[in-house]
Amino acid sequence: MRISSFAKSLVAGVSAGSAAAVAAVQDGTLATGEVVTIVLAVLGAWGITYAVPNRPIPGAMTPPAGPTRF
Repeated sequence: MRISSFAKSLVAGVSAGSAAAVAAVQDGTLATGEVVTIVLAVLGAWGITYAVPNRPIPGAMTPPAGPTRF
């Protein structure tokens, strides 16, 4: 199964944001610092996960690196 980098980063951002949100609302209130923490968790997960390339599938054919000459 091949997952695109965008889908992978979207799932990572949602899960990081929800984990930070659950930890932030344990006391029943949501302070400004906690909102900043949630936003930074989402943005950090999006950026880091999008930057890491997917692992190549073993045995899959890769396109040639340069132009093909006939």
